[in-house]
Amino acid sequence: MSFRKVVRQSKFRHVFGQPVKNDQCYEDIRVSRVTWDSTFCAVNPKFLAVIVEASGGGAFLVLPLSKTGRIDKAYPTVCGHTGPVLDIDWCPHNDEVIASGSEDCTVMVWQIPENGLAAPLTEPVVVLEGHTKRVGIITWHPTARNVLLSAGCDNVVLIWNVGTAEELYRLDSLHPDLIYNVSWNHNGSLFCSACKDKSVRIIDPRRGTLVAEREKAHEGARPMRAIFLADGKVFTTGFSRMSERQLALWDPENFKEPMALQELDSSNGALLPFYDPDTSVVYVCGKGDSSIRYFEITDEPPYIHFLNTFTSKEPQRGMGSMPKRGLEVSKCEIARFYKLHERKCEPIVMTVPRKSDLFQDDLYPDTAGPEAALEAEEWVSGRDADPILISLREAYVPSKQRDLKVSRRNVLSDSRPAVAPGSAHPGASTFAASTTATTPSGSLTGAREAGKLEEVMQELRALRALVKEQGERISRLEEQLGRMENGDA
Repeated sequence: MSFRKVVRQSKFRHVFGQPVKNDQCYEDIRVSRVTWDSTFCAVNPKFLAVIVEASGGGAFLVLPLSKTGRIDKAYPTVCGHTGPVLDIDWCPHNDEVIASGSEDCTVMVWQIPENGLAAPLTEPVVVLEGHTKRVGIITWHPTARNVLLSAGCDNVVLIWNVGTAEELYRLDSLHPDLIYNVSWNHNGSLFCSACKDKSVRIIDPRRGTLVAEREKAHEGARPMRAIFLADGKVFTTGFSRMSERQLALWDPENFKEPMALQELDSSNGALLPFYDPDTSVVYVCGKGDSSIRYFEITDEPPYIHFLNTFTSKEPQRGMGSMPKRGLEVSKCEIARFYKLHERKCEPIVMTVPRKSDLFQDDLYPDTAGPEAALEAEEWVSGRDADPILISLREAYVPSKQRDLKVSRRNVLSDSRPAVAPGSAHPGASTFAASTTATTPSGSLTGAREAGKLEEVMQELRALRALVKEQGERISRLEEQLGRMENGDA
């Protein structure tokens, strides 16, 4: 009786990360040195934003994605804050709008010109004042237009209508200590937060009520993170009592025990989780680490499945994640990270290797598009809506090698070597006649030669039809093979 080791089937088992070439990095960027566990970087399909060192205030760079290479020291920045910028976030419904939170206790919303900055931007579209201490967390509502959440070191969460610059909700009694992070759920009806008192809370912002709370989600004193998954479960990163880094998965219906708990290592950098709801893959990046670990979340135990680790030499100061609609679908790219070094930003591409060049439906289900599902007023009135999904098939560009070019020359005359006159090779006379008939010598006289020419032309037409039929058959077979590789058949 033979025992075989059963390996769990997953299309993401062979995902590999690869840094881009040096000329596609963003060089000579003075990344902020402020001591705050933020990502320091935000990216969308048009722009890359990085919080940078600035004298006499706070600033961040906004670069068009195509502006790679060395960035001039005099390159214009967004510099309206009077204190260091702590967090930035692009609006999911407008690729030219970005919000920033700062040590000067304000939140500012900026409109970036379509082609990027030509001069320093000092005038925000909106200034939101309501916090009494520095603002370290900024996050846009996933489905409602112009709704922005900010959390400060005054332990207050504020929700704003950016369109009218008014404060919608003030949640000032739910967090007794410093808030580490805030994450909206799939449709923006709830958010979860991780707090310095070691509790993870799920909050209904419109009612101002606590829906669920888990005390001591991680027993260590170092910073935690909590994010909502697409199915409503909560994924957390934190530290054990022995300062070992941990990952955990929780069901808000039963917050007493984690569904899964894994210990990683004993490093001391805070773990920043990035979640892809389309593929259920969580990427975990540690501040000061030189690696990105990725895990697949499934419905079967042990729920959190380690996939692989991307490792590089340089430690990361921060990390930005590209939304799904900004990826290169034709290269089977499922994630792209923008890793901040001391003086540069390096894109890292995560790819699923596939043999087929066809669009991969299983890797790219419909994803959240840039259109808002609700207006701010509708959300305030109690309505909820899932994100409006778009297909990435339109972004798919077939590779050029697949183009079938039909040669206008006679394929038959090129397919075999010419036969020397007087050759005893069987069929030599027929082939010689065919060749003579197709040479443009102008010596075709008489009905016999014309008949042979017509015969050759018929053969050529039949051959073209055969080539076309075979091409279609190959395409069908490749499609079937692709489905079998993906486990669909």
